[in-house]
Amino acid sequence: MKYAVLILDGAAGLPIPALGHRTSLEIASTPNLDRLAREGQLGRAATVPQGMEPSSAIACMSVMGYDPLVYYKGRAAIEATSLDIPIEEDEAVFRCNLVNTDGGIMRSYCAGHISTDEAAELINSLNAALGNDRISFYPGTGYRHILKLKGYNETLEAVTTPPHDISNLPIVSYLPRGKGSEELLRLIEESKIVFKNHPVNVRRHSENKITADSIWLTWGSGQPPKLPPFSEVYGKTAAITSGVDLLRGLGKMMSIDILDISGVTDDQNNDCVAQASGAIKALDRHDLVFIHFEAPDEAGHAGSVEQKVAAIEKADREMVGILVEHLGTTGRLLVMPDHPTP
Repeated sequence: MKYAVLILDGAAGLPIPALGHRTSLEIASTPNLDRLAREGQLGRAATVPQGMEPSSAIACMSVMGYDPLVYYKGRAAIEATSLDIPIEEDEAVFRCNLVNTDGGIMRSYCAGHISTDEAAELINSLNAALGNDRISFYPGTGYRHILKLKGYNETLEAVTTPPHDISNLPIVSYLPRGKGSEELLRLIEESKIVFKNHPVNVRRHSENKITADSIWLTWGSGQPPKLPPFSEVYGKTAAITSGVDLLRGLGKMMSIDILDISGVTDDQNNDCVAQASGAIKALDRHDLVFIHFEAPDEAGHAGSVEQKVAAIEKADREMVGILVEHLGTTGRLLVMPDHPTP
């Protein structure tokens, strides 16, 4: 028996008045998902334990078979694992977003979906200007990066807010606060100086693109937890394909195969056909494959119903049908969101 788990990140959502109080999933044209609903089994899942943050880190850990109440120690450590960033006992890591906060407003939590190459230039400049033997910035994917601090464990007590939760709101009430926040605030403020006339931003401004005028720090964590290998827990070999460091990091922590498939990204331009085909090929040597599609979540955070519907329809058209055809009656396919992104 072969198994595929397709995670449509953030595809669930709340009813929207402008859509006649329907959700994006309800109005999307999804003939392949409709077929699964008719001919397969439907169920409900609680992916976020009571009292925990309804984030992809926690929800996807649940979907992939590990209890967040036991194993979740913070998101940044998972993403750092994906990037092979070692974390010692006296070190803390934070997600370091590139953002635009022009006029003191969170204009863009993703700096206009800045490219990975452009972002790397900015992060490398930031590390050259502010980095030392206790402070290190590491480039990641798109707008998502990592800050590592050595000997600043008090920063883990600071209260931080994910930038996608405060889109178009004044940032002053959501900056890092409380014990341990001073160093985080200093780095945020000094990043603005580094980025102000950076060639990447000068070029993006000339192209009428949103610039990255600051970093934003959140999801602090210490050392990552040690997860028992997936094969030992479930007696199956597994692989994962995803365009984001979070899911790739979870895969590494679970000791499963990380698939590098050309065209797999963290946004609407994801090559869904290539991703589904690569996942199917992986089933030749594995029992199970996780397929993570980020685009619905990004559209939801951007507040775009149109893009979210388009992402759901794209997944249905270019992934679900291919997977159903391949698995047929001899395999099993689970399609689900990890959490809602209204």
